[in-house]
Amino acid sequence: MLQAGRWLAFGSSSLVIVGIAPSQILLGLALAALLLSGEKLRLPPIKLPLGLFLLGTLLAVAFSGDPVAGWPQIRKFYVFSQLLVVFSLLRDLVLIRWLFLSWAALGSLSALVSFAQFTAKIRQAQDAHVNVYNFYVSERITGFMSHWYTFSALEMFVLIMLTSFLFFAPQRRSRIWIWLLLGLLCVIGLLLAETRGVWIATAVAGLYLIWFWRRWVVLLAPVIVAAVILLSPSVLRQRFTSILHPVQSDSNQFRVVVWRTGLRMIERHPWLGLGPEMPRIHFQEYVPDDIPRPLPEGSYIHLHNIYLHYAAERGIPTLLVFLWLMGKILRDFWRGLRALPPGLSDRRYLLHGGIATVIAVLVDGVPNMNLGISSVLTMFLVVVACGYMALEQDLAPAVPLEREAVPAEARSLTN
Repeated sequence: MLQAGRWLAFGSSSLVIVGIAPSQILLGLALAALLLSGEKLRLPPIKLPLGLFLLGTLLAVAFSGDPVAGWPQIRKFYVFSQLLVVFSLLRDLVLIRWLFLSWAALGSLSALVSFAQFTAKIRQAQDAHVNVYNFYVSERITGFMSHWYTFSALEMFVLIMLTSFLFFAPQRRSRIWIWLLLGLLCVIGLLLAETRGVWIATAVAGLYLIWFWRRWVVLLAPVIVAAVILLSPSVLRQRFTSILHPVQSDSNQFRVVVWRTGLRMIERHPWLGLGPEMPRIHFQEYVPDDIPRPLPEGSYIHLHNIYLHYAAERGIPTLLVFLWLMGKILRDFWRGLRALPPGLSDRRYLLHGGIATVIAVLVDGVPNMNLGISSVLTMFLVVVACGYMALEQDLAPAVPLEREAVPAEARSLTN
């Protein structure tokens, strides 16, 4: 039963790139196998902030005035069991390594699907004799996913962990050309998805990893960005320039509307918020009077900013607990890195990848409600669980034990 649970947890954690349905089905089976196996239930040492965040969500639902409407966010608690399943079952550095390499393989397949979608969409715009950029921005590639943002965020996680592996893992030279090719496919897919917030977040996380790999390479970053922009097709180049010089079809103006509306919600409901799902339901009631109608075209189902949304939905205290949670993960991983002996190791790439992932989520959370998407949350929890396992002393080593020894300072982080 324990062995079955391990492979079910592996399948749930990897197949999230293919679809959330197979991932969550396997998650349920892995959870059942874990409970039936009698194996010790383990959680990383973030139980207090995570528990308070979930408690804040429950309180916000209870006092929202419409608890039934907030049920989808209560149901999403199930996704957090990914943390329990991975941390309890995948306690083997070899298995963890192959999990993240399977992300690279599945992410590249999703990217290949997106290439075909991109070609088809450009052809549709040309056949319809419409502006290619305006057409494509509203009909972007999705890979295996149902929305371009989800596809982009998952590719971002894939690239971060693959890059960390190639920089800091002792096995990085094994089949390196395969991993570089898969990474290149994911990069192209991420660029073609044209999700600007994810572009910026991936770049920031990448700069963090490069800084601790070869600091002088950071100096080449502006040259690389300029080359990518100049060599990109026009539909992609225009998306780059829209960050600073948007046109009507871009989402910059629409985001200003949702952010200002979110601030009004927070001003009126600072402690427990409106309640989960309530910003979507009551959005029109809080739109500032000086904003002209009709509102700019865009999606008004959330506030497109994880910080504003959590504060408006669940209250400022719950937002502060969320920031505490993210800060604790960063602190623990950084202390673990400083305690490692010099040189390449699986623990090093897991910790660097974990820090880069948290940084990317925090940066991308400014223009997007990223962790509100179950598949994105699932991949984030997998990275966090594996990062904390790098601080554990009882994992099956990926290389001879003397090269993977964990100093007492790192072991003490989990006490």
